[in-house]
Amino acid sequence: MHPRAEVAPSPAEEAVAAPSRIASIDIFRGLTILVMIFVNDVGEVKGLPWWTHHAPPGANFMTYVDMVFPAFLFIVGMSIPLAMRRRIASESTGKVLSHVLLRSIGLIVMGLFLANREKLDPQLSGIDSTVWALLGLTGIFLLWNVYPRNENRKTLYRALKISGAVMLAVMLAVFRRKTESGQVAWLDFGYWEILGLIGCAYLGVSILYLLLGKKTWTVMVALVALFTMNAVSTAGKLGWAGRVLRYWPFEAGLCAITMAGVVATKIFFSETSARNFRDKAVRASVYGGALFAAGLALLPLGISKLGDTPTWGLFSASACTFIFLALYWVADVKHQTSWAAFVKPAGSNTLLTYLLPDVWYVVPFLAALGEHWQVGAPGVIRAFVFTATMLAASAVLTRWKVRLQL
Repeated sequence: MHPRAEVAPSPAEEAVAAPSRIASIDIFRGLTILVMIFVNDVGEVKGLPWWTHHAPPGANFMTYVDMVFPAFLFIVGMSIPLAMRRRIASESTGKVLSHVLLRSIGLIVMGLFLANREKLDPQLSGIDSTVWALLGLTGIFLLWNVYPRNENRKTLYRALKISGAVMLAVMLAVFRRKTESGQVAWLDFGYWEILGLIGCAYLGVSILYLLLGKKTWTVMVALVALFTMNAVSTAGKLGWAGRVLRYWPFEAGLCAITMAGVVATKIFFSETSARNFRDKAVRASVYGGALFAAGLALLPLGISKLGDTPTWGLFSASACTFIFLALYWVADVKHQTSWAAFVKPAGSNTLLTYLLPDVWYVVPFLAALGEHWQVGAPGVIRAFVFTATMLAASAVLTRWKVRLQL
């Protein structure tokens, strides 16, 4: 904890010093990754209702599945002020920005690795696809594992991190694929996977927060500006500039959802936020209602996750606000957290839990287990079992001190 004068810290300051101690944030994060693992696995099951899958390309609607990615962005946004306030108080702006940049690069690299996993051509790359994936994932685990603070093993831990970086770099260097036209190519940068997209949004919003984030009204202005750019770009009114806004690092739609999370933290946890729950609930309800109303106003632009429309982002951010309000009341006001013990490891060790399904999918005999029961109710039950298995594995590895952190 950063040294302070001999004054008892407020609850908000304690939360900044140890963000993981905010139970509602950890629970929200854990529930989000639980739903993500489930919907990704159940997405392969046939014979289920339309609302159990992502809305297809060209559709003008959204399902609950389309809200999982925005929930990740929203919770990333909520975490930015809590993590940055402590750093800003003790580090230079340049050092804070370097930390943000390194975290963003890490997320982008992992995202590109995961997005290209199934595109590897073994003959062109000179390595089996399973071996390539497992070596790359091992490199990720070694590089970003949080090692114990032990001076006697400091050299060993540094060597493990360096080995992980080298292993991942080599796997990326040898990667080759064939394009649709039959040409030999390196990584496909057309899709950066969820981690890469989160890395881009995190970078953009963190920079904006460093510039504007000390006042609630400034982040509100940034939120309105981002959703406005997203709306104008979706409407095709910006020409080439609109296309630029859809790419790293200031992709307006994804940054807007992330910034919505920043505003939520300002409502619940800033030094100037309301002290009692009633006032916070009123402000959060007004905020969530305003997001929903704005989404309704922009419905003529369509509602689509794949189209990155503003209504999709606004409806998702509104839902996240009300969900978090309920979790805050239960976990932080009523202090009822035992019911969420099953998602605690996923909420506090999120990156590890996120990557565990990828480890499962690349091991041949484990992946083969998921090839059965792919229709109807048996497929849903299998997806529930798989999700529970991933959460249990995360809990065991967390207990064994395996923790990934950028």
